[in-house]
Amino acid sequence: MLPGAVVDAVWPVLVEVAPRVVRIAVFISVGVFLANVAVGFGIVERIATVSKYLTRPANLPDEVGTAIVTTAASTTAGYGMLADFRESGRLDDTETLIAVTMNTFFGFVQHIFTFYAPVLIPILGLEVGLLYVGARALIALGITVAGVVAGAVLLAGRDSDAGGRAAAEAGEQTAATTPDGGVADATPSAAADAASDDHESPREVLETAAAKTWPKLRRIVPRLAVVYVLVTLLVRTQDLESVTAAAEPLTALLGLPGASLPVIAVFAFDTTAGAATIAPMIGSTFTPRTAVATMLLGGIISFAVSTFKRSIPFQYGIWGPAFGSKVIAVNTALKIVFIAAALAVLLVPI
Repeated sequence: MLPGAVVDAVWPVLVEVAPRVVRIAVFISVGVFLANVAVGFGIVERIATVSKYLTRPANLPDEVGTAIVTTAASTTAGYGMLADFRESGRLDDTETLIAVTMNTFFGFVQHIFTFYAPVLIPILGLEVGLLYVGARALIALGITVAGVVAGAVLLAGRDSDAGGRAAAEAGEQTAATTPDGGVADATPSAAADAASDDHESPREVLETAAAKTWPKLRRIVPRLAVVYVLVTLLVRTQDLESVTAAAEPLTALLGLPGASLPVIAVFAFDTTAGAATIAPMIGSTFTPRTAVATMLLGGIISFAVSTFKRSIPFQYGIWGPAFGSKVIAVNTALKIVFIAAALAVLLVPI
């Protein structure tokens, strides 16, 4: 391909991707900055008085509650905080996966106010809209509870480790983590510095938080931009709509109306357009239950598309390919399992 043709092909992609990367970078920077501010000002301890009822049954450190609460306002910022906790050594990989799972319901909550209530419910009508949003809420809550149970089982006996980490941060152990996640010797002067952190002025805390934020952005954002550009190029050059053909045997198996297939095809690529497609057929072709089941099935089919277009760039950008793949696999598997359970409940004859 000639250089001019390459520019013509890549430039529109860069124009499309750049605002998305900038927006995500801003939220990540906010999340990482808030994580450091929360630690510096002792906000973690205050939030822990409420979030401990969620984190302690899962055997997770109290500071994870800060990220969970933040996720209700911004999923990206919440993920950024968890990434900071993992890289600083406060969370290991297993704890991080469990924390990400527990984030699910809180990430869903923000969409109630930004999308479901103002957009989807008016399109679908009150009955079907509330049934669909309620189903999605229960699915998200089920995944969060599964995360708590996983922590209770998989992290049993590790609560002493959380205490050990807290001691290390106070300078009572022989090693401490450096800002970039490495390990440094905890010399007497380091312990004194840790103690003096408790008496930092607000300005010093904010400056320290900002200084710790920049190195993570410098590593995450370029990776995020590269993956988004590559994925967008592939989406533009490949026919991804063929994946919706997988829905046909599923609709037949579940006994859904034949009209569900085109609805699923639209819903898989655009939730709002899918809702607008099925809305006129509710009451004639679809009952409220089969309408919600069709939309949930569209959600399952859309995972192949949304994972490729959004999850891979986002998760790889934050965690890197190795751990990002684990996060995607766990998230996708749990969503499919709980949506399948919701479909079974919706389609059981009353």
